[in-house]
Amino acid sequence: MVIKKLREQKQWSQEQLATLSGLSIRTIQRIESGNRASLESLKSLAAVFETNIETLQKEIIVIDKKTEEWKAQPWWFRLNMVGIQSRKSLIFIEILCVSLGVGFWIAGFFSKGFLVGASPLFFSAYIAAWTVRKGDRDKVW
Repeated sequence: MVIKKLREQKQWSQEQLATLSGLSIRTIQRIESGNRASLESLKSLAAVFETNIETLQKEIIVIDKKTEEWKAQPWWFRLNMVGIQSRKSLIFIEILCVSLGVGFWIAGFFSKGFLVGASPLFFSAYIAAWTVRKGDRDKVW
């Protein structure tokens, strides 16, 4: 949902949004962390943000790669994000690389040729994790 983005654009704290919307701070926190919001909560938030419920329910999927914020990111981060549209995709790649790396490492006990594949997979998982953390820190998502 886009509620956190809208709140940050207006430079409101969660407490301020809770007061304006008539919801509890805990409800705002739950909604921003990705939990489903009730229809009544969405109506209250839509009124505060002066928008409709459908807008609030949209997920931010596409990263705007034309903004100045994006251009200010380091080259390695932009390179790692080619073809990646969401944080979830990058975490999937990280988990996949770790899983395959462990599989290749275990298979290496039986055939040494598999050990060659484990290192690049672990390295790829490390880079993916690093990219996720950088994206989190810079609020790219």
